[in-house]
Amino acid sequence: MDIFSIEGPTRLAGKVKVNGSKNSSLPIMAAALLAPGKTVLKGVPRLSDIAVLENLLSTLGPKVERLENGDIIIDATVVDNPVGEYDIVRKMRASVCILGPLLARCGRVEVSMPGGCAIGDRPVDIHLRGLAELGAKISLKNGNIVATAPQGGLVGKDIFLGGPFGATVLGTDNVMMAAVLAKGTTVIEMAACEPEVADLANFLNAMGAKIRGIGSPRLTIEGVKQLHGIEYTVISDRIEAGTFMVGAAITGGEVELDNCALGDMMAVVDRLRNCGVCVENNNGGCIVTRTGEIKAADITTQPYPGFPTDLQAQFMAMLALAEGNSIITEKIFPDRFMHVAELNRMAANLRKEGASVVVAGVKKLIAAPIMASDLRASAALVLAALAAEGTTVINRVYHIDRGYEKIEEKLNAIGAKIMRQAI
Repeated sequence: MDIFSIEGPTRLAGKVKVNGSKNSSLPIMAAALLAPGKTVLKGVPRLSDIAVLENLLSTLGPKVERLENGDIIIDATVVDNPVGEYDIVRKMRASVCILGPLLARCGRVEVSMPGGCAIGDRPVDIHLRGLAELGAKISLKNGNIVATAPQGGLVGKDIFLGGPFGATVLGTDNVMMAAVLAKGTTVIEMAACEPEVADLANFLNAMGAKIRGIGSPRLTIEGVKQLHGIEYTVISDRIEAGTFMVGAAITGGEVELDNCALGDMMAVVDRLRNCGVCVENNNGGCIVTRTGEIKAADITTQPYPGFPTDLQAQFMAMLALAEGNSIITEKIFPDRFMHVAELNRMAANLRKEGASVVVAGVKKLIAAPIMASDLRASAALVLAALAAEGTTVINRVYHIDRGYEKIEEKLNAIGAKIMRQAI
């Protein structure tokens, strides 16, 4: 197990290239199961979550290869074992994205109930309800989800996918992937609108699917008989980009981001500017600078195009150093506040009240031994450590490797002082 030893405070200054999106890559890799033949994916980051899915896909029958240039080749000519085993699926919740494509391709799928970050209850009932609307028979067996298509195959239908916390990203992905090979027309109402869902839809269309309304809450899908393998480049990772933006802000730095789609990050940019941070467009990227004090701000996480839950923890770390009081409200995963106690160990002044946290800004953060609880909390603790006085030791940083490729190397290249150590 590795730890990070981070010396602060430091100032980040320099240029960083944003990787391809993890949250696009995972469902797109799963969607390659739908097309017999080879699919080549470019821009897929080297992450532990990606490695988990590569392993999982290999157990289903396809041949999966990562080339030296970073491309991933998925040869799905053979898909003959539509079973997601517990030992693999338990490591990552996104493994559930194989449900839809395997059901459509094989007519049957069995997947263990998924695992992942400890950020609260994230049921898959909406996924199953949507697949059932297409005609699948759903049952549970020994902790596994079993879905079976009717004898004549899946049939398109009008489906409402809303849930208690709004639209579901992976639920939309699963139903969309199943529907592209269903007979007739499927309409998904209250589909998730995230850029990563749109990226998956564009990928499917490039493979021969017929999806309209991409990026809107209503997707119309005309079923086709077969898809074909293609070469495709995933979009940039807006969460990684947002993390580096906050890094510039919390350290009073100046960071230029390459491969950053600001058009997909308007809520994030709005909150940064509200906090006194300068964000400027720059030839397919941006430059983020802070020279004055951090200003307090209120933030509420919402489905896209609202503020992303995956950046809530990072902004909390920054607002811990703001002038005045801020309120952060979590409306996607109301229990996603395990980082609060760790930030308080660093002399932050945070008080949890239900699904909100009141952030009373302090003059400085102080280094302390802390522990990462989940992927995005890990990033928040790294950012806090960059601004804190002294040397912070962060335990269980394997969480951060799930979503950030060599984050310590990227940050060290622009001024951070991070040492990774095995213990």
